[in-house]
Amino acid sequence: MNKNAFEKLLWSIALPGFGQILNQKYIKGILFIFLEFLINIQSNLNEAIISSFHGNIEIAIVQINYRWLMFYPCLYFFSMWDAVKDANGSEKISPFLFLPFVFAAYFVTVGLIYSTKVKLFGILLGPIFSPILFVIPGVLIGLVIKKLITMFIK
Repeated sequence: MNKNAFEKLLWSIALPGFGQILNQKYIKGILFIFLEFLINIQSNLNEAIISSFHGNIEIAIVQINYRWLMFYPCLYFFSMWDAVKDANGSEKISPFLFLPFVFAAYFVTVGLIYSTKVKLFGILLGPIFSPILFVIPGVLIGLVIKKLITMFIK
């Protein structure tokens, strides 16, 4: 990944849509920002984040609207992939660049589904920390599958 694409990835991590705006894809960027705000507000995500960081996981579970929050992983990781893809411009990129992003979105969604049950060292992780931890295996599995596919196609 070149420096330009990495920069767009980091901005997309900060807020979905920022990478698109930096890539001069203004309509897409504004759409992603709007969707991020809509999902954030409808799911009560900020309140749950504050409660989770204060150690009130049970309160965060009650505060969160899971039906809305289930949209967030796909929006978040699609925005990152799209920003990286567009940042590479005409430079040849792997046709399987999407795999780590797709698997991360999938695993985060699974982490969200089981967030009321997942414990680490006996501590309930809840709707904020559980999905965050599920990013790691998602990205790693996506990278391994991308590498395997790339090796077999050559």
